Amino acid sequence: MNTPGIIILAAGLGTRFRQAGGVGNKLLSPLADGALLLEQTLAHAQASGLPPVVVTRPEYAEILTLAQRRGVRTVCLPSGGSGESIAAGVRAAQAQAGWLIVPGDMAWITAEDHRRVAQALAEGAEQVRLRWQGFPGHPVGFSAAWRERLLALRSDSGARALLDSALLRAIDAHAGVIRDADLPGLSGRF
Repeated sequence: MNTPGIIILAAGLGTRFRQAGGVGNKLLSPLADGALLLEQTLAHAQASGLPPVVVTRPEYAEILTLAQRRGVRTVCLPSGGSGESIAAGVRAAQAQAGWLIVPGDMAWITAEDHRRVAQALAEGAEQVRLRWQGFPGHPVGFSAAWRERLLALRSDSGARALLDSALLRAIDAHAGVIRDADLPGLSGRF
């Protein structure tokens, strides 16, 4: 059975992170347990059993190395725009039965979260989004019916413009589905 793939967005510039005092690429920042932020995101994606692809910039050699060391497929894109990154990820994984979109800095999304979104897509949902206490979270899932529209994305607003409240299945989850790393953590750790 063909499953959805996971598109991990890792091409951003980390502007808000740096403006808040963060140093370096935030995706390479350590978590409290010492694992790197992106490393944890990748571990959860891989543990879901769904095939991930990382979309990053060609100059992000450490991200490319980290993904390749874990056996995760990578796509290089000179733009950090999320719309173009999503389109590149879908293009690289066109054969999948849909796509889960995950920002690389959301290391608190679990393997089970990925599986829940994939299951909703398998049950016929066209769009799926996890949420916590009414706040929209990630991953956001799209069925294969959205392939052409995802491939056409160009803006920095990502797939937000494609979300349709009449089609969107929202699933309640934990606070980790809304937690990202735009701000550096205490003592440089998250």
